[in-house]
Amino acid sequence: MSAPYIVGIGGTPRAGSSTERALAIALRAAEQSGAKTTLFGGAFLERLPHFNPGPAGPNPEQAELTEAVRKADGIILATPGYHGSLSGVVKNALDTLELTRADAQPYFHGKPVGIIITADGAQAAGTTLMAVRAIIHAMRGWPTPFGAALNSTGLFDAEGECRETRDAWQIATVAEQVMEFARMRDALSLGAPL
Repeated sequence: MSAPYIVGIGGTPRAGSSTERALAIALRAAEQSGAKTTLFGGAFLERLPHFNPGPAGPNPEQAELTEAVRKADGIILATPGYHGSLSGVVKNALDTLELTRADAQPYFHGKPVGIIITADGAQAAGTTLMAVRAIIHAMRGWPTPFGAALNSTGLFDAEGECRETRDAWQIATVAEQVMEFARMRDALSLGAPL
C-alpha cells in the first residue's frame, strides 16, 4: 500500500484551540505511522460559507474540502462539545460534503473515521461523541471503535503537548485505529489476506 492519505477536519475559529491542537497531534501520529495528511482547521472551516444545496457551484474552499475527502483513505474529525453536541463550523463542513451525494461512493462511504471530542466536562464529551458517531453512520463511514473524549481544561502544557499520559494515549489510539482500518480496507480492495 502506498502511504495512506488521512484528512483531519476540526477545530474552532479561535486560534490555538484545544480541539485543533489535539487534531494536529493525531495527524502527527498518523504521519509517524507512514500517512500523508491534510488538516482543515478552524480558520479554514470558518471561511466555508453556510452550505446551500441550491444550484450555485461550490466555492474554492468547498471544492478543496470535498476533493480531499474524496481522495482520503481515512478521516479524523475533531470538535468541541458545545451544549452536548458538535460545533457549528464542524457541522457545516460535514454538511458541505453533501456535494459528494451523487458520487459512486458518497460522503465517507467505507472510510474509517476517528473522533476526537474536547469539552469542559465528561457529560458534554460523551453526548457529543455519540452524536458524531451517529452522523458518521449516516454518512456511510466506519467510526473507529475508540473515540477520544478529552477534558479541555488544562489539556496541554506550554509546549502544546498533552499534560496527561492518558490523553496522549487517547489521541494516539484514534490515529492508530484510523491507520489500521485504512490499511485493512486497502488490503481487502487488493484481495490480499488479512
